[in-house]
Amino acid sequence: MEEGALRLKELLFPSIADIAVLSVDVNIEIVRVDAQCTTGGAACPGCGARSTRIHSSYLRFPADAPSAGRRVVLQLRVRRFRCGNNVCPRRTFAEQIPGLTRRHGQRTEQLRSTLAAVGLALAGRAGARLAAVLGVAVSRSTVLRLVDALPEPEVPAPQVVGVDEYATRKGRHYGTVLVDVESRRPIDLLPDREASSLAAWLAERPGVEVVCRDRAPFFAEGATAGAPQAIQVADRWHLWHNLSEAAERSVAQHRHCLRALVPETASLGPEPASEGMPSSSPWPMGHRFAERTRAKHAAIHALLDAGHSKRSVARQLGMSQNTVLRFSRADAPEDLFDGQWQNRASVLDEYKTYLDDRWNERCTNAWKLWEEIIPLGYRGSYQRVRAYLHKKRTSPRPVTARPPSPRAVAGWILRHPDTLTESEQLQLKNVRIHCPELEALTRHVRSFAAMLTGRQGERLPDWLDAVRRDDLPSLHTLAAGIDRDRDAVIAGLTLPWSSGVVEGHVNRIKMLKRQMFGRAGFDLLRKRVLLA
Repeated sequence: MEEGALRLKELLFPSIADIAVLSVDVNIEIVRVDAQCTTGGAACPGCGARSTRIHSSYLRFPADAPSAGRRVVLQLRVRRFRCGNNVCPRRTFAEQIPGLTRRHGQRTEQLRSTLAAVGLALAGRAGARLAAVLGVAVSRSTVLRLVDALPEPEVPAPQVVGVDEYATRKGRHYGTVLVDVESRRPIDLLPDREASSLAAWLAERPGVEVVCRDRAPFFAEGATAGAPQAIQVADRWHLWHNLSEAAERSVAQHRHCLRALVPETASLGPEPASEGMPSSSPWPMGHRFAERTRAKHAAIHALLDAGHSKRSVARQLGMSQNTVLRFSRADAPEDLFDGQWQNRASVLDEYKTYLDDRWNERCTNAWKLWEEIIPLGYRGSYQRVRAYLHKKRTSPRPVTARPPSPRAVAGWILRHPDTLTESEQLQLKNVRIHCPELEALTRHVRSFAAMLTGRQGERLPDWLDAVRRDDLPSLHTLAAGIDRDRDAVIAGLTLPWSSGVVEGHVNRIKMLKRQMFGRAGFDLLRKRVLLA
C-alpha cells in the first residue's frame, strides 16, 4: 500500500517532497486526489518562528492541471498551527506547501503557471477558450488577473539599445519600446515617448554604448541627454524611406517631362457634331425623337388599315387632325424627318468650345466645369453639363499610351538597375535625356544607395554638397534634415547596427494590444511584451 501511494505521489507531484497521496478517486468527469502534508511543523508567515503545535485542520480543494481530459481536484488536508512567539500578532496560521499552494489560492501552482502562460500568449478571451478546450473552466478576466499577478521582469543593462515608438491609440497616444539589439529581445516599455523619459531610463544604465533609433527629434534629444557617452545610430531603412519620399516628390514636380515618353495627342476623344446625334446618320437609331416618330407612324397606319377614319384615329390617339393627316401621307417614318430637330439650339452651345478645351486638359469633373462656366454667363442646369461630358466620356476613344505615373518613374530610379526590365530601362533613359533634373536625381539616388549598401558613411558630406548644387528642392529638404543629424546618419551608414529588430517588436506589440480588445493597460501590456 505504501509503495503504491509513493508511486502515485511521484506521478502526480514529482517536484514536491513533503506531501503524501492517501487515495485517488476517478469518475467520468473528475479525478479527486486525497493528500496531506507530511512535515512536522511550519514557519509562521508573520515572524518566521517555526511551530509544531497543531491548533486544528481543515480541507482545501484547489484545482490542478487536467489529466486525460478530466478535471483534477486536490482534496488537501491543511493543518493550522499555533504561533509560539508571544510578540507575533498572529495567534494561529495555516501551513502552505511550497510549489503547490499559496494563501487564498484556488488553484495549484502548476495550474496557475499554466494559465498565466496561456494568458501571456493569447490574452483573455482566446486564453479562456483554449483553457476550456484543455479542461479548465476559467473566465477571461481571471486569465488577465493571473498575468497581471506575475512578478515584474528584471530589466537588464544592455550595451546596444534599439528604441522606437508604438501606438496605444494611433494619432493620440504613444509609448516607447526599448530592445536589446544583441539578444533581439525587448527589455522595457515606457508609457510615453517624451525625451525626458528616455533620458531618465538611459541615465540609470551607464553601460549603454550604442543607441539605435529613427530620426525622430525626441529620441535624439533623449539619447543625447541620458547617454552622452553612447554612439547614436540612425536606422538605414528610415533613411532610405525618407529618400524614397523625396525622390517621388521630385518626380512629381517634373511630371511634365514624362510626356516626352508618349506621342502628343490632340484630344481624348472624337467631338460630337452637336448635342444631339452625329450628322453622318440621317435617321439615328435609338434617338428618343426617332423612336417616338416611328411609334406614332405605326399606330396611325395600323388604325387606318383597320378601317378607322382620320377623325376617329385623332380622337383615339389624342392627336390633332393635322398631325394624323401628316403622318398618314408619309409611307415611311423616315419621310417625316426634315433635319430641323437635330440642329435644335441649346443654351450650352456657346460654351462647348470652352468645355472641350478643358476636357483636353484632362479636367473631367462636371461639377467643377459647371462652376467655371457660370461666371462666363451660362444660365443652364448642371445636369445638361453632366450629360454633355458623359457623352464624351462614353464615346469611343482612340487607344493612346499614357505617360508613366510619377510613382512608377520614382520606382525605376530607386530600384537597382539590374532589376529593371529592358522596357523600363529604355523609358528611364528617355526621361533622363529629356529632363536634366531627373537625371541629377537618378545620380544622387544611386550614389546614396551605393553608400548605404557599401557602408561608406564617410562619403555623406560630399553627397550633401552635390545635392545642394542641383535644382532639386525636395532633396534639399532631405539634405537639411540629414545635416542636422549628421553624426547619427554617418554612424548608421557605417556601423552594422540598425533598428530592424525594433520594428519587428513594434508590430508584435500591435498584435498583443489588439488581442486584449481595449483592456490592454500599460502594466498588463508591458508584462505581455516582456515575459512572453
